[in-house]
Amino acid sequence: MTIQGWILILAFVGILLALAKPVGTWLFALYEGRRTPLHVVLGPVERGFYKLAGIDPTAEQSWRRYAVHMLIFNAVLMLFTYAVLRLQGMLPGNPQGLAGVGEHLAFNTTISFGANTNWQSYGGESTMSNLSQMLGLTIHNFLSAATGIALAFALFRGFARRSAATIGNFWADCTRVTLYLLLPLCVVLSVFYIASGVPQTMAGAVSVNTLEGAQQSILLGPVASQEAIKMLGTNGGGFFNANSAHPFENPNALTNFIQMLSIFLIGVGLTWCFGKAVGNTRQGWAILAAMMILFLAGTTVAYWQEAAGNPVLHNLGVAGGNMEGKEVRFGIAASALFSVVTTAASCGAVNAMHDSFTALGGMIPLLNMQLGEVVIGGVGAGIYGFLLFAILAVFVAGLMVGRTPEYVGKKIEAREVKLAVLAIAILPLIILGFTALSAVTEQGLAGPLNKGPHGFSEILYAFTSGVANNGSAFAGLTANTPWYNGLLGVAMWLGRFFIIVPMLAIAGSLAAKKYTPASAGSFPTTGGLWVGLLVGIILILGGLTFLPSLALGPIADHLAMIRGQSF
Repeated sequence: MTIQGWILILAFVGILLALAKPVGTWLFALYEGRRTPLHVVLGPVERGFYKLAGIDPTAEQSWRRYAVHMLIFNAVLMLFTYAVLRLQGMLPGNPQGLAGVGEHLAFNTTISFGANTNWQSYGGESTMSNLSQMLGLTIHNFLSAATGIALAFALFRGFARRSAATIGNFWADCTRVTLYLLLPLCVVLSVFYIASGVPQTMAGAVSVNTLEGAQQSILLGPVASQEAIKMLGTNGGGFFNANSAHPFENPNALTNFIQMLSIFLIGVGLTWCFGKAVGNTRQGWAILAAMMILFLAGTTVAYWQEAAGNPVLHNLGVAGGNMEGKEVRFGIAASALFSVVTTAASCGAVNAMHDSFTALGGMIPLLNMQLGEVVIGGVGAGIYGFLLFAILAVFVAGLMVGRTPEYVGKKIEAREVKLAVLAIAILPLIILGFTALSAVTEQGLAGPLNKGPHGFSEILYAFTSGVANNGSAFAGLTANTPWYNGLLGVAMWLGRFFIIVPMLAIAGSLAAKKYTPASAGSFPTTGGLWVGLLVGIILILGGLTFLPSLALGPIADHLAMIRGQSF
């Protein structure tokens, strides 16, 4: 580890914390439906959408109606994308003349982007046309992200409202987030990426002469526009197979830093927005403090392990850190930091190959996802997932002080606790179940390129990434098969929507409750004790997934490395 590496990490954290309130303030204006400076230009566009679709944005919805509209909207988008991918060979915007995508890969990709996972069992530049990338996939990059933020707003209203039967209007929330947040920020980021050297063209490729005198075809495309929303919306699907390790997606150290900030930007702002929504910004800062403790702990371990290097190479006389699978443009510190950022959020973009990390360095991305991706987390999904843990934490605190637990003025009773447990339990059940199934079947065992504990880790990482809606991979797994495309597609769908529906039910239940003022017997939820309890509950419940698989995967890998065995 180096001083320069720690300066990078601390600078990232400092800038991120400085942006929390400004971004949160803008998000709070959208949460309340207030007018912003952008309404002068985009207000008529918003009203035009409502008129065209026959929507009354002032008509509030119950949690059931909110959920149904959200599910139908996402189902229609997925059907549209499936059709675009299957018909790709007959559609325009295909300068390479690529054929339509096969049925099981189209199924996997459609669910992947619709669930904000962006798992890719394919190489983007060799499988998807420009039109498929721009229309079929990018539409989900915007709208799955907008859906997540809208759902977070719905839960905020559940905590903030008193004796209410409604939690907002899904169509209004989704439209405002897209028009006044995602689109403007993406325009700015796209221009920045273009100025930094990221391509933005409808051309398919250019031919160049290499230094050896050979001809090489270099693929191009509308990369910058997709790169902006890929990071900002915590989507992560790369235009190129190498993702953000590719110089056309991530040219230099500055673009790398901006990409990491983009991944966390909205998630950090939502913590402040939550505190403002419930009338106590200290609640938001307490949540952010718990998140940052987990984030810094993970970053420290990942950086330490990657800087320590591989004992196998050390035994051969090769000193230094682990540079396998890393870009020399970024080095160890920026690669380790990026890996923690992208898996703490539900982004999944990578600037280094996680499969080539040391055993314990690769364990941290795995742990981040198995904790439910609530350490900042995906846009919207991170904060509403974190609040599910907060409900359980305050329930435990209530048991300790011997009274009905309450959180930000709402009593947490049996219904909320049962629904929170249901939503959280989905993660370990599907991850461990699908991993076990793939580890004992012929079709599943045909996937990993490595054998032994690391091969198991490749399978485990895939289903962890899918259920957590992350999308990154231990890329040694051959996933473009009917078995993995199908099973991972199911896992991604369950991991997204089987958490959302119970969460919305909690929002509806809380909104209907009266406000309960804090008393002398209330457990304080803004101080250090509360932050520590939150961290402990997240680690304990995350252990339901992590501990059963730890010995078979990362720890076995690590022991093999210590013994001088290649993994």
